[in-house]
Amino acid sequence: MSDETSNAVPAEPDPDGAPDAAITGADENAVTSEEATATDSTDEDAADVVGDEQSDDAVDSAPADPGSSETDDVVETDETGAPGPDVAARGDEDIDDSKIDAVAESSEATGDDEQTAETVEAVDAVDAVEAVDADEPDRADDDTDATAAGAGDDNDDESADDVDEVQQAVDADDAVVPASTATQLDPDDDTWWKSAVFYQIYPRSFSDLDGDGVGDLAGVIDKLGYLELLGVDALWLSPIMRSPMADHGYDVSDPRDIDPIFGDLARFDELIAEAHERSIRVTMDLVPNHTSDQHQWFVDALAAEPGSNERARYIFRDGRGDDGDEPPNNWRSIFGGPAWTRIPDPDGTPGQWYLHIFAAEQPDLNWENPEVFDDLEQTLRFWLDRGVDGFRIDVAHGMAKPADLPDMDLESTGLLQNDDDDPRFNNYAVHDIHRKIRKVLDEYPGSANVGEIWVDDNERFAEYLRPDELHLGFNFRLAKATFDTESIRDAIENSLAAVLSVSGVPTWTLSNHDVDREVSRYGRIEGTPSGAVPADPEIEAPDTDIDLGILRARAMLLVELALPGTVFIYNGAELGLPNADLPDDALQDPVWERSGHTERGRDACRVPLPWEGFEPPFGFSGNPDTWLPMPSSWSRFTVEAQLEDIGSTLSLYRQAIEMRYERTEFDGDTVEWYGAPDGCLAFRRSVGHLTCALNTGDVPVPLPPGEILLTSYPLIDGQLAPNSAAWLV
Repeated sequence: MSDETSNAVPAEPDPDGAPDAAITGADENAVTSEEATATDSTDEDAADVVGDEQSDDAVDSAPADPGSSETDDVVETDETGAPGPDVAARGDEDIDDSKIDAVAESSEATGDDEQTAETVEAVDAVDAVEAVDADEPDRADDDTDATAAGAGDDNDDESADDVDEVQQAVDADDAVVPASTATQLDPDDDTWWKSAVFYQIYPRSFSDLDGDGVGDLAGVIDKLGYLELLGVDALWLSPIMRSPMADHGYDVSDPRDIDPIFGDLARFDELIAEAHERSIRVTMDLVPNHTSDQHQWFVDALAAEPGSNERARYIFRDGRGDDGDEPPNNWRSIFGGPAWTRIPDPDGTPGQWYLHIFAAEQPDLNWENPEVFDDLEQTLRFWLDRGVDGFRIDVAHGMAKPADLPDMDLESTGLLQNDDDDPRFNNYAVHDIHRKIRKVLDEYPGSANVGEIWVDDNERFAEYLRPDELHLGFNFRLAKATFDTESIRDAIENSLAAVLSVSGVPTWTLSNHDVDREVSRYGRIEGTPSGAVPADPEIEAPDTDIDLGILRARAMLLVELALPGTVFIYNGAELGLPNADLPDDALQDPVWERSGHTERGRDACRVPLPWEGFEPPFGFSGNPDTWLPMPSSWSRFTVEAQLEDIGSTLSLYRQAIEMRYERTEFDGDTVEWYGAPDGCLAFRRSVGHLTCALNTGDVPVPLPPGEILLTSYPLIDGQLAPNSAAWLV
């Protein structure tokens, strides 16, 4: 089915096909007047963000709810929980560039002279470079100038001279950019992470303001108003540290600097300050398992002799066999190929081998060497002192390696996979590393960390969440579950059980930068091979029904947000984005090359986000040549297309997140299960008694008792539609 499917909202879902996943109005089961008033108030606030030039006349002339036969003057919500027509109104004009800027608010924020002056006073002399840059009247409309350091007022020669002097100091080889005196958003709140909604930003693909086709920190700042409108608590930035980009930032050459492709430290400080102004926390990726092969430590190790202190920071070993020409063991790289690379000794003869669980450009550190943690501690404090609110720890179950480096079972794991018996991961000594990290974070009240933990056994998973280790651990069971009730319920029950023994907090996610987007997973048609690539890359793969995937992804959003704990949303999920089908010559993931072109890698879920317009690059960049090509059929998914559509996936996310925050029915750390018809499940929160019902079948089913709060798709004759979910109170 083509992406160019009409945006028209059907009155009912097609039981045999894949209806457009939009909420439509209905007359029955209307919410109470108190709830309608609350919804009205909330949406008025949203309207202020969208644009301040709206008038009462615009509201009065709002179009009717597409699923209703008439328009009422009283603002209310229908049985789906969707706002009524008056609430949806934002005026009849098209959303042009200036209107998108108003949604984000950041152009106005950075163009305000008074606000800029306050920023200059709050930061040091080097930060003033970026503060002056922010004095441009319309950053969003001048992509190139927006990130040019020292691009202040051309009419103020004295100010420009000052900026030039500061910039020269920054550019000097021995210049040191001092950390700001920032703190975490709220040092008095040390439990915010227990129910937070995190929004993962893959910076390369979020928003590009300097026009090079790659997203940057200025682009993130520019869209903070959008993220505030979405309602998220915290951002998680995928790697932005200095890197040669062999693995798009997960190969770090300097962990205490920003890579120029994204900006600089002054721009990063600006992001922290502006995000905190909007009560949004900022967390960032930490990559402690390995460094880049261009890190100074590794450069020194290659130049040093075997047994030297320089080599002791990494895992170097002599090879097996008479001439040492066989790797030290049979370990394979997660990306494919051997996990060992041999290097020549300084005299040019074949020498030792070094370990790299990932790409050869990512040598593993030796965590038995105390220098390694000492350096990580410097990195932790460097960013925490700048006001970072925490970290996502990459490969948190890695780092520690068994001393004897035993062979692995090559039959039990594949690319991008590991199991609980894999000697490359989950060695017990890793817990001592996390205890040391936690001690540092405990000195910064209000900070928290979450670990990437690919561990299936509940008992072993729980060990990472003991009170002196990680605050949170990524649990991927829900992301791996298929769209059937048995798989979904098992994922929920196991995820809750995994943290119960240590009084930990469960986490939920449906996708990330390493996982196929949920729309594509749920829309995959059984009986066809996964990953089929069409001849025309602008058409979805023949094994995927995008509209069906959207419908199911919307239902799973309600399931996810109804659960106790912390939620992680991957950028673009709120737009209902599918994977993009990319031509072979566009692929950049190292998995593609290291697998001998047998595995396409993860690029399909990393394509830049569409913001506005009808053709690529959809407002992501001023440069049509984006780092990964964008499908021309993505105009239906833009923020512009969905922002004012009350039936859009973006609107569903906004409603659901807001309700999750504001309603006491979401209280309780556990869930209770209802009996349900075949193909359905229902649970409720243990304290607040919010009920969530899911229908994975192909026929409508009766709902549990209660008043409808929100549905992912309209009811059919008062019953829950196929491939949809509902909240009841």
